[in-house]
Amino acid sequence: MKLVSWNVNGIRSVLGKGFREYLATANPDVICLQEVKARPEQVPDTFEGYEIHWNPAERPGYSGTAVLTRVSPLSVSKGIGIDEHDTEGRVITLEFEDFFLLNVYTPNSKRDLARLDYRTRSWTPAFADFLDHLQRTKPVVFCGDMNVAHREIDLARPKDNLRNAGFTIEEREAFDHILSRGFVDTYRHLQPDGRSYTWWSYQNGARERNIGWRIDYLCVSRTLLPRIAEAFIHDHVMGSDHCPVGVVLKKI
Repeated sequence: MKLVSWNVNGIRSVLGKGFREYLATANPDVICLQEVKARPEQVPDTFEGYEIHWNPAERPGYSGTAVLTRVSPLSVSKGIGIDEHDTEGRVITLEFEDFFLLNVYTPNSKRDLARLDYRTRSWTPAFADFLDHLQRTKPVVFCGDMNVAHREIDLARPKDNLRNAGFTIEEREAFDHILSRGFVDTYRHLQPDGRSYTWWSYQNGARERNIGWRIDYLCVSRTLLPRIAEAFIHDHVMGSDHCPVGVVLKKI
């Protein structure tokens, strides 16, 4: 089973920038999208062979998640069950036979760190508790834009970004807190020295010079580690300021 995650920075935009071609080439069984910035009625396209599940934000043109899947889920739920966190369409969960798949778009702390406290002291504990709740039933895969470069190896210029959103110690410790609930970062597990990135600023030719950050992840409950056959970053794929990431799950 091939799982892909991609912050598309506007699904209507990426549809005109090779999204269908990527689907045909990568051929994922499931693709989780973040920052779709649209409601279902604004995207009348059908994706042959896939069913699509949406969790748009209440605010028009902002945030939101969606999942395209060839495998019909047993159930679908939106949000984490807390009104304070669920108006921005940041989480959608699909239940499959042997695991939950959770698509997440973590709140950005903002350039001036105006949302740092909300993101690290409110959102993260609630999100981690939600993961715990799911894991009591079956293993969990969560993927998406986590808006944090976890370690110095995960961005091109760590020393220049120590107090910048996405690399503050608070955000990095918040991600530690999530992983401590029994999860593994699949890419870093399989490629401990890997230096591929998943997001590049639109400014100063950052992508052309590969001055990037790895802020998009696919993490799994430790019990699923034996099933991870491959973890990949498709950094050659354009269309967004992020690129797709994913894993291949094998049967055991």
